[in-house]
Amino acid sequence: MSRSRFGGRHELGQNFLHHKPTLTLIAKLVARTHGAILEIGPGDGSLTRVLTTLQRPLTAIEIDEHRARKLQHRFPKVEVQHGDALKHSLNTPNLVGNLPFHVTTPILRHVFTADGWCHATLMTQWEVARKRAGVGGVTMMTAQVVPWFEIRLHGRVPSWGFTPKPSVDGGVITIQRRREAKIPVRERHHYNVFVKRIFTGRGRSLPEIIQYASGITRKQAKRAIEEVGIEATTLPRNIKPVQWPRLWESCQQE
Repeated sequence: MSRSRFGGRHELGQNFLHHKPTLTLIAKLVARTHGAILEIGPGDGSLTRVLTTLQRPLTAIEIDEHRARKLQHRFPKVEVQHGDALKHSLNTPNLVGNLPFHVTTPILRHVFTADGWCHATLMTQWEVARKRAGVGGVTMMTAQVVPWFEIRLHGRVPSWGFTPKPSVDGGVITIQRRREAKIPVRERHHYNVFVKRIFTGRGRSLPEIIQYASGITRKQAKRAIEEVGIEATTLPRNIKPVQWPRLWESCQQE
């Protein structure tokens, strides 16, 4: 199978992180947490090496079988598993990873639907990191997960901090599972449908969009957004992350 001169398979989209300030930042963020660590896509082991300094149980899941063998030889105290993170059980308290850019969204979906982990420290494309943290506008995915997760942006990583150099910069985010959910888990499916309908639904104003999305009257929709402090001219992507759970609750009370 074809392999690049950097040692990784072309189709795996591997961009190995070697930016020392970012490696140090990730180590500091993970050091604030407790418990075992699962590293997603260790690649050449640059981040693995930093994580071993925390002296905590560490498992690394690597899709490239050649890399997995090399990593196990290099880090004998690390449990290196050959496998696909998209199919792996994410039941370790702490998730860490420099996510392959071409599968960032599928991995994030897997992370958000998995139980058993509490904290994640992840490297993604810069724009993805900004959007997940609600900087410069909120995406549908962010709005759908905010009742159960808190996402923070911690820094930008220049493209030259990776090998091979990607066409875009990277960004570091942390995802913390909320101890107290803003919305009961049993309502998650209906809430997600509600958010999707608002982002994709018809209407020339937010009250009109919400009217069709939730089945309440236009007057009730106006009253609901007023209670949350949202202007009628606001676009769905400009609704603040903290306002989404409150908007759901306000509409349910109408």
